[in-house]
This record gives sequence, C-alpha cells and structure tokens, in this order.
Amino acid sequence: MGLTIECTDLRKTYDGKVEAVRGLTLRIASGECFGLLGPNGAGKTTTIEILEGLLASTSGEVRIFGKAWTENPRQLREWIGISLQETRLSEKLTVRETIELFASFYDEPRAPEEVLEELQLTEKSDSWVGKLSGGQKQRLAVATALVGNPRILFLDEPTTGLDPQSRRQLWDIVRGFQKKGGTVLLTTHYMDEAERLCDRLAIVDHGVIIAQGTPADLIDRLGGHHVVEFQVSANGNSDGNASGDSADDADWRALPGVESVRRENSTVCLSVHEPHLTIPALLASVEGKGQRLEHLSTRQASLEDVFVRLTGRHLRED
Repeated sequence: MGLTIECTDLRKTYDGKVEAVRGLTLRIASGECFGLLGPNGAGKTTTIEILEGLLASTSGEVRIFGKAWTENPRQLREWIGISLQETRLSEKLTVRETIELFASFYDEPRAPEEVLEELQLTEKSDSWVGKLSGGQKQRLAVATALVGNPRILFLDEPTTGLDPQSRRQLWDIVRGFQKKGGTVLLTTHYMDEAERLCDRLAIVDHGVIIAQGTPADLIDRLGGHHVVEFQVSANGNSDGNASGDSADDADWRALPGVESVRRENSTVCLSVHEPHLTIPALLASVEGKGQRLEHLSTRQASLEDVFVRLTGRHLRED
C-alpha cells in the first residue's frame, strides 16, 4: 500500500525556546488506523495540527498523498476530515443545519441525512446544537468530519465524553471507514480503544517518538505477556499498606519468569512470561521474609503497561 501521510524530522518551536515537537518522523499507509499516544504536553496535538495544515512547522517535511501543503492546499482539504479535541459549533443552528453547512464546504460531500443516520443523530436533527448533551456534541463533531467524504480522518480524542455504548458505535464507524479504504490518524486517552482500533501506533513523550509498532509488538517488547500485581505487609501489621521497599525489588526481580518490576503506590507489579512458575516462588519468598500477602492478582499485559513502563505514568494522568 502507498503512503498517505508522511512527515520527516518534524519540529515545532514556540517563541524560539519551547520545543513542542523535536524531530518526529511518521509513515502512515493507506487504509491504516494509526494511533498517536502520549501524556499531556507530549506534542500530539501540535503534531496533528501540522499534519492537518492548520499549523506551520518550524522545520521538517509533511506530505499528504505525496503532496506538500504549499502545493495544492484546496485539494488536500477536500481529502481530509477533522474532528478536533474541542469543536466549537454554533449553538443556534440545528444539527441538520450544521451538517448541511459543513457539506457545503466540499465539492463532493456525502448526503447529510446519511451521515446523521450513521452517527445516530437523526432524532436530534431539528434540535439546536446548544441543547445537545456532551456525547451528542461529540458525535456531531465526528459527523462534520465525515460529511465531506474524506479519504483521511484526523480524530483527536474522538470518544471523550461518550458512554460505553456510544464509544463502541463510533469504533464501528471508524472500522467501516477503514474498510472503504480510508486512513485514520487518532489520538486517544483510552488504551482499550487504541488496542482495538489501531493497526499501528506511536508513543510520544517530550516531542519525540519513544516507541512505535503494532499493539501486539509493543506489548511483546514489554518483556512479559502477563502482569502479577500484589501487596504485602509484615505479619501482625493490619494497615496493609506496606509492600516492602525498593530493597525488595531485587528479590522480586530474581523470581523465575520475571522480566521487570515496577511499583504503583503500595502495589508491586511484575511483568512475567510464566505466571505458573512465578506465583509459587513469590508465595514462598513472601513467607520466607516473614511477610503477609494482602492482595494478589494476575492479568494479561496491556498497552497501558507498555505506556507506564516507557513514560513512568498512566496515559490519563494530568
């Protein structure tokens, strides 16, 4: 497949000193759903706004369908649909009027009624935008991105504020857009969303890509397919808030099958390959230390574990 979105050594500096993006390079293929993940202030929105042609880069090259924004911006805007992180629409227009307005901006738009039905907004078509709930406004924002019949969808936090059912409905819309050959670039604060939707993704921190690949590849690079989480306290200690200190980490790391150790407050998290070998050894070690096991659980490793290990924080942390 050909490349739909390319950027090479992309850089953006504000006021000559604040580096929001520092040498970022991306290659996104036609028909691919690509995710851009990172903590607040990582440079995700700046990167997307440059790719969308809304913001000029300080240096570097951007090409959409092989064309630079300086070559034929009108044609490129016909090919893209954008749903911003915060879309401010006129509250005194109806939902249908809003869609019809956005459709008028394009040479070959989709039928507004078709888009309203797809986003399940038909029943609200005569309602003022200002009367919509937060989730309905979010769906309307995505509808304005789809009505132009784009080849690329830029979605910045597309499911923020949506209930679980609405989120899954929007996932189906994204998958349907892909099946028709469309390309999607999205940012999200939901790791399950990234794992379900993205063919590939890049984790960005401090304006640079620190990891890139398929969700499965990134989880595999974590070093373990399972996570064992536990808390321990000294026997006779009823507060249950002590899990040893960092001196114990070497002991946990020495357990069979353990690839890495991290702590989240009073919880110790082990990335492991073979939990059936790790857990018996863990129980024996806890007993040998004269400690008491307060909590123990196991689960499959996730993209969230990869993110925490690489950045030291959870995606949804401020």
